[in-house]
Amino acid sequence: MAKKGNRIQVILECTEHKETGMPGTSRYVTTKNRKNTPERMEIKKYNPILKRYTIHKEIK
Repeated sequence: MAKKGNRIQVILECTEHKETGMPGTSRYVTTKNRKNTPERMEIKKYNPILKRYTIHKEIK
């Protein structure tokens, strides 16, 4: 029986983009270690629609 790994794939979505009402969305796909960071991730990433760096939060 194979052991399940701690690294999982997560989707990060821009939090500021929804408030602007502009069409489209800014999402990134990345991986995280479930053991080291059990809570949801928050990272500053570039939003090409808003043309600036914004906070992206992990969505389920």
